[in-house]
Formats: sequence, structure tokens, C-alpha cells
Amino acid sequence: MKTDVLIVGAGPTGLALACQLIRYGVDFVIIDKKETITPYSKAIGVQARTLEIYEQIGLADKLVSIGAKAEGAKLFVGGEIRGEIDFRDIGKGLSAYPFVLIVEQGKHEKLLYDHIKSHGKDVQWQTKLQDFAQTDSGVTATVINSAGETDTIEAKYLIACDGAKSLVRHSLGLTFTGSTFERMFYVADVELDWQYGSGGLFAFLMRNNLLVVFTMNGDKRYRIVGTFPEEFSKDEGDVLYEEIEAQIRKDAEIDFEITNVNWFSTYKVHTRHVDKFLVGRVFVVGDSAHIHSPAGAQGMNTGIQDGYNLAWKLALVLHGRASGELLNTYNQERLPNAENLTRTTDRFFGLIADPDPLLTFVRMSVFPYAAKFLSGLRAVRRFIFPRLSQIAINYRASNLSRNSGTFKIKAGDRMPYFQVYNQSIYDRMNEPKFHLLAFGGDGFAGVGDELKDLVDVRNLALTTEVAEIFGNDKPFILLVRPDNYVGMISSNVSFEIVSGYLADILGQ
Repeated sequence: MKTDVLIVGAGPTGLALACQLIRYGVDFVIIDKKETITPYSKAIGVQARTLEIYEQIGLADKLVSIGAKAEGAKLFVGGEIRGEIDFRDIGKGLSAYPFVLIVEQGKHEKLLYDHIKSHGKDVQWQTKLQDFAQTDSGVTATVINSAGETDTIEAKYLIACDGAKSLVRHSLGLTFTGSTFERMFYVADVELDWQYGSGGLFAFLMRNNLLVVFTMNGDKRYRIVGTFPEEFSKDEGDVLYEEIEAQIRKDAEIDFEITNVNWFSTYKVHTRHVDKFLVGRVFVVGDSAHIHSPAGAQGMNTGIQDGYNLAWKLALVLHGRASGELLNTYNQERLPNAENLTRTTDRFFGLIADPDPLLTFVRMSVFPYAAKFLSGLRAVRRFIFPRLSQIAINYRASNLSRNSGTFKIKAGDRMPYFQVYNQSIYDRMNEPKFHLLAFGGDGFAGVGDELKDLVDVRNLALTTEVAEIFGNDKPFILLVRPDNYVGMISSNVSFEIVSGYLADILGQ
């Protein structure tokens, strides 16, 4: 069997990557040792940046329709509500999706899988990677199917989406350094009767423990996440559900009735990342490259962004429009993000569960009473939402980022969201190409035949809003990458600077 790309692992990261490769017309084979998509809820938080990615392939609205928007948070201390936070439209004006979406991973995966099948592709389920070898020209992988038969797949590239225990990462000899949070975590998806209703989340603030209840889509359905105390010494597989519920009741200090348990699990939290994201023709993506605290619902979304960053670069190389050097920027751009993510999620977890006396006092005695006021401030919302939603991630230090002129928005930033002619600017950037946007001035009539399949040209009005967002009221141009990050921004409205930039980064 021969293909362009072999994807190992069909969780949300692998499935989302496959959807991107379909978008770019790249042939692939995707395998997974499981029987099918997960039946469990698992990762439930979907951030705005992920929805922006899905918008390009027509899946964002479908995912929103089967999920629930997080409306806010109720903060409990000692069994009483001491504060509230309003999440509704927390990112208004910053994204077309100014909210956090709660969707069960099983439903999320089904949406992606159905999209893949609708394009004539499928996952080779119950197929396990045994080993692989690579040369300068490709990768040869040996796989085993459910009948125990072996097969060989020859691919130009291999992408590992095979999770925290990645066979591919181990085979490459990549380091996976970090630490382990010693306390045991638990998660339970339940049907719950209580007096506090639904919508958003319910956080129970304590001295040295964690307990959060999330509203799920459906009648009386909730996700409960918490920790056992440090002295709890059982192994993960030995914990009974009854012990989980007893801990929930002790920590919550409120009346409730759990009428049904759909799924539960226990686990240890690790914070680790690889030392590099690629070796030769093999790439690591998602949990195979980085794992961290669940604080902030960042993990799955980060894996999807890894694949999104890689897909367009791989497509250009495979289609002969770029040299292989372009692929090195995957490591250059995504490794610093993984390093930053492991630091920030650890800090955030420390704020909500660290037993330090000062942090405990602020968490239990100050924050609940100040939370509603602070969360209502526009400046606070504009600080929190970009970081939570992942729209603040930037590649300013990348070799692909070029600035010419003085602007608020820099090359390497995500293309900011705004309206143009009563439409989102993102509605004009759905084609799998670079997007040359010319604001003000005479603009461009188009591009030459040799670039038509590579660059989409838009001449747009330099409105007051655009001038304010970019910090420039004179005509300017920007070239937006296929992943909707600004590659180049310039006050020199010249196609020569655009063609020179493309020639440089594509190596042609």
C-alpha cells in the first residue's frame, strides 16, 4: 500500500488532521488500534480557535449545534454560593465564536469521522503500528490488523497522533521530560438532580483539593472532575466509583442525587513535552508531543492546532510548490507553544488547587466576591478570552513572519476577527490558499497564472475599524497564510514584495 501520508491514531487530533489533508487534496491512510471512534465523553471543551479552523471546512456550526455554550460559573465555598462569573459572549468582537463550547468527545469525533467518510475515505480500525523505518525519500511502516495479519504501508511522511504513550515517539528516541502531579484525579459523567440548575460550570473552592462540575448537553447531564487528597494511595485501576462519589459529597458540602453514572475514570496528571516535533519525515502531534494539566481545556484543542499548522505546509511540499525546508517551521512554531502551554496550565492549576496559605485565602475569601465585578470588565475579558480560546497564540519569532512598517498587528499573529461589508473577514479566507488582502489604495488586479492556485487576492476598504485594529490609516497589504496567520504585513503596496516573500519561504 502506498500513500502520501500515514496518520497513526484516529482520536480527535488524527481525525481533524485527516479533514485538513482532504481539504488540501493530500492522499493519506489513517490507522487506529481501536474498534471505532470513542463512545465516551473524554475531552469536552472546544475553544474558539478550533471552531475557526472547523469553519473553513463547514463543520463549526454543526459542532455548535450538538454542544452547549458555557454560560458562566457559580463559585461555592463551604457549601454556599459565594460568587458568580458570566461567560456569555466573553469574547464578543474577538471571534465569531465568543464562547467556550462543551461537546462530548464521542460526538465530536463522529462529526469529523462522518466528514472523512463523506469524502470517500475511512479509518483502518483495529490496525496497529508494529514498527517503521525511514529513509531520505520516505517511510515504510509495518502494521497488524485484527486478524493478526501484517501489511506494509509505504508513505512519504508519517504523522504520530497516537497519544501520550506514543509508540512513534518512543521509536524516534525523543525525550518527554516533565513532571507528574502526585495526587489522583477522577472524572465522572453522571445524571444529577440538585437545586442549582444547569448552564456553565460549578466550582467548589477549597484549601487543597479540586472539584468542578460542568454542564453537559442533555437533560440533567454533568461532568464532574476532582482530586483525591494527597494521602489517597490507591492505584488508578483499583478505585471504585463509590469512593469517587464519597469524595464528591465530602468536598461539595451540598445536597444532590446522582441518578445514573455513564462513565468514570481515574488518572494521574503529567506535564511533559518532546524536545522536537519532527525527525526526518516523521512528525509528532497532539498528546504524542505534549501532555499537561486539564486546566483551561487546552489539550485537545492544542493537538488540533498542531495538525492545522502542519497540514498546509505538508500539502505545499507534496504538491511541489515548496521545498522540504518549509516543514522545519512546524517544529519552530509549535515547540515554543507546547513549552508555554505546559507552564501556563501548571500555573493555572496551582491557582485553583495549591494549598499555599496566601493563595488559599485569596481563592476562598477574596476571589468569589470580586469575580463577578472583574469578569464584567471589558479589559479583563479581553485579557482572558484570547488566552483561553487560543486566539492569542502567535508565531512572531517564526522564519515565516515578515514585517515592513509600523502596525499593532504583527506578522505571526492570528488574523484578527472583524466585519467587512457586514461579513466576517474569515468568510473571505476559506479557500486553502494564501490570501493577499489589500486595504485602501489602488490594490491589485490579480496575480499571474503561476500563482492563481496559490494566492487569493482581495481588495478591501480601509475602514475606520480596520485602521484602528491594525494601527495604520494608510494603504497597506498583508499576506495571510493558509492557516489564517499573518505571514507578511507591509505598508509597501507592491506585488514584488509579496512574490519575493513567497519565493523566500517556499524555497522556489
